[in-house]
Amino acid sequence: MLDFMKVDELIYATLAEDTPFGDITTEYTVPDDSVSKARLVAKQDGVLAGMDIFKRVFEILNDDINVEIFFNDGAFVEKGTVIAHLEGPTKEMLIGERTGLNILQRLSGIATATSQYVKLTEGYKVKIADTRKTTPGLRYFEKYAVRMGGGSNHRFSLSDGVMIKDNHIVAAGGIKNAVEAVRKHIPHTVKVEVETENLDMVREAVEAGADIIMLDNMSDEMMAEAVKIIDGKALTEASGDMNEARIKSVAATGVDIISIGRLTHSVKSMDISLKFY
Repeated sequence: MLDFMKVDELIYATLAEDTPFGDITTEYTVPDDSVSKARLVAKQDGVLAGMDIFKRVFEILNDDINVEIFFNDGAFVEKGTVIAHLEGPTKEMLIGERTGLNILQRLSGIATATSQYVKLTEGYKVKIADTRKTTPGLRYFEKYAVRMGGGSNHRFSLSDGVMIKDNHIVAAGGIKNAVEAVRKHIPHTVKVEVETENLDMVREAVEAGADIIMLDNMSDEMMAEAVKIIDGKALTEASGDMNEARIKSVAATGVDIISIGRLTHSVKSMDISLKFY
């Protein structure tokens, strides 16, 4: 479920970016009383995310614009599918077109990419998760899109959970020191994750009592061995250069989670168009 306070903040900010002094083309080419109809069409196969945000753009601009949604977030649509129908004042429809499409295309691209990874790992116990490698200001929405694609969310911020990474380990003088230090200050409800790069670090993380052990940039063979060493004492998370070509072999190692930065930092937006008729 979306937080519409956040939705409105995003829409007002993006509209202000796109129309700082109005839309001079629309203002001088379209009569004030003009009314139009339009179709929102998928130009490729994909999974939708952001339909209610798209609709909200036009509600904010002019509540006389009627947006009829035919497919909700999480739905798979084929190329050529009419996703929604719009009817109302032409000027505001034109002003909101790019803002609505930019958000919808970006989020649907993320949902589509996530769904592809989820499908590739069907039959395995593994979860597909995102990372904090998100577009500044859009993390809440991009992580929502991951869920719409069937994926899971990693932590939303540095405040959500403990992840002891390589630089923390160096600064603290080792995994054991880092885990012990943080345990003194966090509540029992907060889990501790430790990033490891080799099997010795995995053993140290297990001995230190980590709740989650990240297997970072390891080969499939090393990850499989790490899973055996951990033996259920902690959740295991594979990370680093995760792509479609190797995702099945990584899932086959027995890890619990595969976190994929490219779900948000390198995704291609879904091709969707708004056509007047």
